[in-house]
Amino acid sequence: MLYLCMFHAKIGIDLGTTYVLVYVPKRGVIINEPSVVAISKFDRKVLAVGKEAKDMIGRTPDTIIAHRPLKDGVIADYRTTEAMLRYFINKALGGIRLFRPEVMIAVPGGITSTERRAVIDAALTAGAKYAHIIKEPIVAAIGANIPIGSASGHMIIDIGGGTSEMAVISLGGIVTSESIRIGGVKLDRAIIEFVRRKYGLAIGERTAERIKIEIGSAMYLPEKLFLEVKGRDLVAGLPKIIQVTSDDVTEAIQSELECIIRTVKEVLQKTPPELSADVMDKGIVLSGGSSQLRNLDQLIAEATGVPTYVAEDPQSCVVKGTGIALENLDAYKRSIFMN
Repeated sequence: MLYLCMFHAKIGIDLGTTYVLVYVPKRGVIINEPSVVAISKFDRKVLAVGKEAKDMIGRTPDTIIAHRPLKDGVIADYRTTEAMLRYFINKALGGIRLFRPEVMIAVPGGITSTERRAVIDAALTAGAKYAHIIKEPIVAAIGANIPIGSASGHMIIDIGGGTSEMAVISLGGIVTSESIRIGGVKLDRAIIEFVRRKYGLAIGERTAERIKIEIGSAMYLPEKLFLEVKGRDLVAGLPKIIQVTSDDVTEAIQSELECIIRTVKEVLQKTPPELSADVMDKGIVLSGGSSQLRNLDQLIAEATGVPTYVAEDPQSCVVKGTGIALENLDAYKRSIFMN
């Protein structure tokens, strides 16, 4: 039975800047791990991938590098991305297999043809028999249960770790869209810089991400949230504990949020009137891990005048969409870049 399953092995992959999610039809999302790889400096050997590698960030000796091989949604380190894909494909299919799988990978809407080719080549070298890629807004909408094939306008905003994708979709295709390289990673960096500037404290990526998740808000809260944060005092050079507030986070990320809002407005301004009316009726749907930031839906709704909602299980929308598209290639062929 295992071998029969392998013969038709299909895998949907959300190859994100911060997380890799893997979807197998009839099994659902089976992998959700950080897109981090730890490598030995001496022989370039891969030492760890995913959660184990992320735990090493900021804690490795000089002989080991733990980093993200994708930057702003695209491949920054080809060989490491290939190793990471191979690891996740093998983990998804489980050890020994007789047949190479068919893979569908979601990519940012603004990706270049060269970047697109790099993703396909990396997937094939990592063990895929066929590799298809599809734009993230399309699969995010599919995964959010939006009927993209209807003669009606639907707007999706997918905010991931490296990019934010905004698109109005109708009749199975993208009518108007924008892709900007702002996401969770840039929000984290903004928090790091703010804490350094205001409190004279150096903190790492993991701490910044924890601050964002636990007390972060896109709008100032009526009752502030507080969080104790540990870092290194920039003056004394010694460990120090401070208290960060939700207001600090809101102030820190304002510039990035303003850029996202500005781009959403640009997409709406380019949308044909009939589809604009549809979007106003149905509202804007948010997906992606970073769309879970407190009050982000409210901020977008107030800035645009369009009702805005967070999709159910927003982090999994893209990867679920890749799996559905892979099982229905003919239905979504307008949106797929074939190998």
